[in-house]
Amino acid sequence: MPQFENHRRYWRKTQALTAGLFLVWFMVSFVATYYARDLNFEFFGWPFSFWLAAQGSLLIYGLVIWFYAWYMNRLDKAHGVQEGPF
Repeated sequence: MPQFENHRRYWRKTQALTAGLFLVWFMVSFVATYYARDLNFEFFGWPFSFWLAAQGSLLIYGLVIWFYAWYMNRLDKAHGVQEGPF
């Protein structure tokens, strides 16, 4: 029974992480770009709305992927479900 509870806690934490990162993705993809036109100031010589759509969102997506991989590796080790030595 303890192994079942361990896997259940692991799955709930995985679902919570996925939901949280999905919310970040949604906010960057839809909410931030929707309001980007209202941001009328220069950022590194370009309008901020252009920078947000062209560069900022890609940086956030990369950080989301990195954070997911880093956190899941730690979570795997904590719950004893990590992959082999690679």
